[in-house]
Amino acid sequence: MKVILAENIAALGSIGNVVEVSRGYARNFLIPQGKALEATSGNLAMMEQTKAKLLEAQRQHDEAAQDQAARLEGVSVTIAQRVGEAERLYGSVTAAMIAEALETQGFEVDRKQLDLPEPIKKLGTYEIAVRLAPEIKARINVEVVSESA
Repeated sequence: MKVILAENIAALGSIGNVVEVSRGYARNFLIPQGKALEATSGNLAMMEQTKAKLLEAQRQHDEAAQDQAARLEGVSVTIAQRVGEAERLYGSVTAAMIAEALETQGFEVDRKQLDLPEPIKKLGTYEIAVRLAPEIKARINVEVVSESA
């Protein structure tokens, strides 16, 4: 199925590109999420008119993400957890916990933006990437320490 992209999607292309995707991907994800439109002649004409506006909105979003990345770069977050034997945590440190700790420092980051491949289960310092836009990432340090009883 041919669709017109309404926003930049890393695996497919940029705003206004006409791409071929599977029917299920288009109908179940891209179109309902507003990321694409079905490639009809009417939608193609409409996209040409709105492409400049969409590109400007995308540029502003990228600028805001760059500013936030500059502020976030090198930020350090400390999370205290209960520890068992061999410095293993009783629970684990999740992306939601890191996002909450960042929020207490005044940074608005969604847990889905944190590039945490698996929950942290040991004490130590970890470098975590924060995806603010498809091409814009910031790195933060997460220090997991023992909770004093």
